[in-house]
Amino acid sequence: MSDFFSHCRIQVLLPLPLGGVLDYLLPDGMDVGPGDFVTVPLSGREMQGVVWNTQPEDSDVPLEKLKHIIRTSELPALPESLIKFVDWVAHYTLSPPGAVLKMALSVPRKSENPKKKTLYKLSPDLPDKLTPARQKIVGAAIDDMPMAVKTWTEIAAVGEGVVRGMIKTGMLIPVEVSGEETFAVPDIEIERATLSGEQQEAAKHIITQQRSETFRAILLEGVTGSGKTEVYFEAIAESLKEKTAQVLVLVPEISLTTQWLERFKERFGTEPVIWHSEMTPAQRRRAWWATIRGEARVIVGARSALFLPLQNLKLVIVDEEHSQTFKQDEGVMYHGRDMAVVRAMQSHCPVVLASATPSLETMINAENAKYDWLYLGERHGPATLPSMSTVDLRVHKLKTGSWISAPLYQALKENLENGEQSLLYLNRRGYAPLTLCRKCGHRFECPHCSAWLVEHHKWQRLECHHCGFNRRVPDQCPNCEAEDSLVPCGPGVERVAEEVADLFPEARLAILSSDEISSPSALKRMIESIERHEVDFIIGTQIVTKGYHFPMLTLVGVIDADLGMSGADPRAAERTWQQLEQVAGRAGRAEHPGRVIFQTYEPGHPVLSALVSGDKDLFLEREAESREAQNLPPYGKLASLILSGPDKGKVMDTAKRLSKIAPHYDNVTVLGPVPAPLAYLRGNHRYRFLMKAEGRVNIQKVIHDWLAGLPKHGGVRVQVDIDPYSFY
Repeated sequence: MSDFFSHCRIQVLLPLPLGGVLDYLLPDGMDVGPGDFVTVPLSGREMQGVVWNTQPEDSDVPLEKLKHIIRTSELPALPESLIKFVDWVAHYTLSPPGAVLKMALSVPRKSENPKKKTLYKLSPDLPDKLTPARQKIVGAAIDDMPMAVKTWTEIAAVGEGVVRGMIKTGMLIPVEVSGEETFAVPDIEIERATLSGEQQEAAKHIITQQRSETFRAILLEGVTGSGKTEVYFEAIAESLKEKTAQVLVLVPEISLTTQWLERFKERFGTEPVIWHSEMTPAQRRRAWWATIRGEARVIVGARSALFLPLQNLKLVIVDEEHSQTFKQDEGVMYHGRDMAVVRAMQSHCPVVLASATPSLETMINAENAKYDWLYLGERHGPATLPSMSTVDLRVHKLKTGSWISAPLYQALKENLENGEQSLLYLNRRGYAPLTLCRKCGHRFECPHCSAWLVEHHKWQRLECHHCGFNRRVPDQCPNCEAEDSLVPCGPGVERVAEEVADLFPEARLAILSSDEISSPSALKRMIESIERHEVDFIIGTQIVTKGYHFPMLTLVGVIDADLGMSGADPRAAERTWQQLEQVAGRAGRAEHPGRVIFQTYEPGHPVLSALVSGDKDLFLEREAESREAQNLPPYGKLASLILSGPDKGKVMDTAKRLSKIAPHYDNVTVLGPVPAPLAYLRGNHRYRFLMKAEGRVNIQKVIHDWLAGLPKHGGVRVQVDIDPYSFY
């Protein structure tokens, strides 16, 4: 516990979406400090919260109305940096601080001490002669760290009987520990890969910043396959030289990092501590406890890992920093990349933003010297960058029901004959994005959302990709009752795979899509199958852009390069360029040269021109000029207000009242209210406002004052999204 404070009144933050902290009285003899966990009474029940302030100066609640803290907890206190981070995120996103705290405490039974377990460590008195299997056990020991029987068998690659035998003879000594099994400590002495000159210089720069023990943001840009991961592995190893240091690595989607985890294990001898929403409660609890105790040395996770109670954070890495998946669009709306920079700033440590296609926001910060800028321009080893070309679909017209042009077909055929792998990319799941009746024109729409149902041929289902509603594909039209009249419109990856199977019946196919992958282990098996060259054609969605390395993959065909080029999203062109550049980067990553073919109706589009010519700088320069002219991020500020509720009349009424009191400033523009593009989502009607402001405007204060004037609006939810990334 922290030092005792004599003040009777303290303030506790509860993991609830309340307006702020609540006042309580400190019983005589109880010691607490900021960050300590306490149990308090609330509306007839007991709640666990965190001491937020022990010397409140702005409270006017009379002491006689306050209730006492019930008890303290044996949990270590939340670190000061996390307390500051929770407050910062709440202020920036205009969210209740308790809602942000909830993300830091989303662990089942965190307040209970885990049951004691028996682990085993090597005896100091071992016989001189050991069997080869027992020598493996000795060689696998990590200092004096006790481990479970299963862990010994895994890291030593021996049978359980060997371990049990050593326990029986006293060569492994039992150690009773309180809490979960500890995680293995990464070994920084394992021989690393040989770095190129570029990589060595980049690693040296990051390590220099680490040793200064001050905050610095560093952009690590490098072409696909240039070895950015190996560079920041060097920085991780440097951090781990300090025995209590912790490193946080953020990745867009933890379930898609199979190859990354394998590379980490090769470099450090063990996997890092993993954190993501799909973990079991027991796994989350173990990782959370290890983090707050300081035992978790390297944590790799999705954006929510930012809220883990890291005690001694020394380095933050954001891999694929450009990825849209770092943005959370529900609940507390925040961008993981931006908040990672803040987390590092408050922990006084460097943050490395790594990408082959950095976001425009990060590029501008690097150009303005707010961030250091490191660049890797060559692929690591013998690999070279792929050649790129377009197929003009206005000239090479597609046959009815076909999605593969003649030039792309010829390239696929040659690649198959050469014994090399090909990837066909289409960022559209399922079989077809729309099913309609050719007799009456009826279209299948989700009953809970303003969206068409996507056909999944494999399961004969129609599914909404927004709310999950699904139904069987009917035998007849529900509107006109015509039989055999339903036709799929447009392609999804399933339909492209069907065409490939017809064109190349002897070929081996694999679909890389979230619909086809039931678990991380299933994804791992598929990736390993592709690596072993048990697959000739890969048909994939944006999953395939996540940094995979397939040595025999030499051809990438983009089925619809125009998809996502335009729309209301101001980042549409940038995002399409990033996706296509990333998918193109899968080709020719080993000894075999690669090529990329983009099918398009607009070969002169700036995105495709930049890709084919390799002049990304010109594209980003024009993109920046366009954003600046429109006062859009990163030059101006943008915020979205989304009103939603089951009663459309109430939502419209609230929107009208909010419109009447909208702020009027020369440097602030409020657009709306208008129905959201998805005007009906998960059973709720939706209206939205969009606020544009000059860069110097405190947009949070403007919105806070605006909403403060809104009368009660029961049944209508008002969400604020600072710097929105989704415009549906």
